[in-house]
Amino acid sequence: MTLETRIQQARGEMPADLVLRGAQVLCMVTGSYIQGDVAICGDTIVGIGADYDGAQVIDLSGHILVPGFIDTHLHIESSLVTPFEFDRCVAPRGVTTAICDPHEIANVAGSAGIRYFQDAATRTVMDIRVNLSSCVPSTHMETAGAALDAQDLLALADHPSVIGLAEFMNFPGVIHRDPGCMAKLHAFAGRHIDGHAPLLSGRDLNAYVSAGIRTEHESTTADEAREKLQKGLRCLVREGSVSKDMVALAPLLTPITAPYMCLCTDDRNPLDIAEHGHLDHMIRSLIAMGCDILSVYRAASLSAAEAFGLKDRGQIAPGKRADIVALPDLAQCRANLVLCGGRVVDDAAFAARELIAPVGRNSVHAPQVSAQNFRHAGNTADTPVIGIVEGKIITRHLREDILPQDGDKRPDPARDLARVAVVERHGKNGNIATGFVRGFGMQTGAIAATVAHDHHNIVAVGVDYDDLALAVNRLSTIEGGFVVVRHGQVVAELPLPVAGLMSLDSYEQVHARLVTLRAAAKTLGVTLEEPFLQLAFIALPVIPHLKITDFGMVDVDRFEVI
Repeated sequence: MTLETRIQQARGEMPADLVLRGAQVLCMVTGSYIQGDVAICGDTIVGIGADYDGAQVIDLSGHILVPGFIDTHLHIESSLVTPFEFDRCVAPRGVTTAICDPHEIANVAGSAGIRYFQDAATRTVMDIRVNLSSCVPSTHMETAGAALDAQDLLALADHPSVIGLAEFMNFPGVIHRDPGCMAKLHAFAGRHIDGHAPLLSGRDLNAYVSAGIRTEHESTTADEAREKLQKGLRCLVREGSVSKDMVALAPLLTPITAPYMCLCTDDRNPLDIAEHGHLDHMIRSLIAMGCDILSVYRAASLSAAEAFGLKDRGQIAPGKRADIVALPDLAQCRANLVLCGGRVVDDAAFAARELIAPVGRNSVHAPQVSAQNFRHAGNTADTPVIGIVEGKIITRHLREDILPQDGDKRPDPARDLARVAVVERHGKNGNIATGFVRGFGMQTGAIAATVAHDHHNIVAVGVDYDDLALAVNRLSTIEGGFVVVRHGQVVAELPLPVAGLMSLDSYEQVHARLVTLRAAAKTLGVTLEEPFLQLAFIALPVIPHLKITDFGMVDVDRFEVI
């Protein structure tokens, strides 16, 4: 539509393309409820608070209209479906913009993985923005499938979906001025740079923010988030499938702070989306916890848009992108109608998309393993143990006495000490590392996955070496995914053939398979609500305190392999 046409429709000189009639608009700036029609020309709102004629009129009497929700940081790969299925899954819930970091697929397939997301973003109903993955690999202590330097990222930077640089996870590299980190920061100076600095405080936080970091989503306490707000960061309240920080940060979300706080999901799988929701779940949960309603909706829309420089959205007002959610009740946040760029989100809109073929097929090139590969040698009893903290990706650095038997420290289900192993799967070196983890509650069998942030090697947890070997080898056969093994039998699996991260099936089918997987894991004695994403984060060496990669056990506080 031309500028002249928008102005004509705004003045009522000609019918608007679409009119939403009978609802009230909740203003994100003043908190007022505005009566009158909403007029839309193409993808743009051109009028509110007046009467309009329209070529199409939708009666929304009894509804309140709010701006479309913006997920300010997520990895679509963690939904275990392609960007097209993610679109179909969450857009009807009111999520009209998703600012994603495709560093999961980038760590497997490199630039080709990011280009796939960029190409998909031009075809989805919702607006997907693709921040460029800053840490591929995330550290020097793992084997990834690819490596991207500053020049590789600059070659991708001009795509219209790109805002800037995604979460800069290597915060020690920033603070200590690692040359590779500095090259990326210099290359994207002046553009948006997203942060990732768990537990960082004091002068080190000052240094990190001074590097040009603008947003951050790793706060796990209100005090941590408060310091980051005070030092100029926009804080993203996260509620993923494993990282659940919403309850801890809710007291900080007030009318004073709301302009500087946003919402994000980071990593959320179809189980949680189907059973609880996405950003809509966060909104109704925060309101139920007593947060101010306007503050919550502002964090989900206008504050998010302004934090990431998206000046064309976040408010239902003339000149803004027509991303609109119609709600019968603000506290319940269950959308009856969603518009993305002026288009009604429905089956017809999804059917009209042009789909593209995914990249990253046949990406699992792991060595064939046997039970012997899962022995853990040692001459002393003192042993480091990863301690799971349910609902967090932070782990404890525990120490336990585990006596060697014939040169092998064996799992001990009675003490909740399971074997954890990482097997390099990109075909580069065949590394296999083993250690111990506490917190799964496993009494028999094994589980394994190719979803292992961020290198996405195979990670496995079990108490039986033969079952561990079967689970790991099965992942090569099915092109990656999740596997549950008990007594020498594969009892449940979910193939993820797109880079070992995403299914080619619908999100409904993936949800059904995950229900089966979760039930199968419980038959092993697993007590965690979300064992598979918890499994994935055991291998992420940028989150304190003790992790494991194919190099071995990693003391994250010292940032070294032990």
